[in-house]
Amino acid sequence: MIISKYGDPSAELVLIQPVDEHDLAGMENEIREIRRLSEVDFCLIACKVKNWNGDLSPWEAPAVFGAEAFSGGAENTLEEILKLCEDREKTYVIGGYSLAGLFALWAALQTDAFAGVAAASPSAWFPGFLDHAKEREIACKRVYLSLGDREEKTRNPVMATVGDCIRELEKIFTSQGAECTLEWNQGNHFKDADLRTAKAFAWVMNEKLMRRP
Repeated sequence: MIISKYGDPSAELVLIQPVDEHDLAGMENEIREIRRLSEVDFCLIACKVKNWNGDLSPWEAPAVFGAEAFSGGAENTLEEILKLCEDREKTYVIGGYSLAGLFALWAALQTDAFAGVAAASPSAWFPGFLDHAKEREIACKRVYLSLGDREEKTRNPVMATVGDCIRELEKIFTSQGAECTLEWNQGNHFKDADLRTAKAFAWVMNEKLMRRP
């Protein structure tokens, strides 16, 4: 995992985002948009993973597009990320786009290290995740979910379930006591990933985050 930091390294609020090369290419746009949408000072730690489908998937699952299956390396990735969250004087928010958004949600179901989750167009269709969310309890106070309004209109039968899945996730997290919102963006999954991720983080940031006990 390669770490890159943006913003103010001394800020009390730390945003954690798993990324790939495409995310890094749009990171400056994302940072500018976060600053436009929020006045809260922050440090963003971008964690570049080696294998997107492997490092961010919570368990093994067959490929749903292309030939690359999901190998379930999320536990190891979370272990590395938690090493970045050891300063108890700081508040941590985890987020990301697509499979990184799903990873962020999964992470908040495993640990109370994060005060909020910013899941932009998360891969809510991931096999078994909806049942996992029902069986556990989200450990953070604020959860942002978003989806493009054309994402559920794909011909891929697994990915076409994403709309129903994310609507159900909103209900689950709200019933568990989290303040949860679901925002619909225009376009398909590949439109404005950097701006959608910025909106996700800004929504979580723009409320006072209660420090963990």
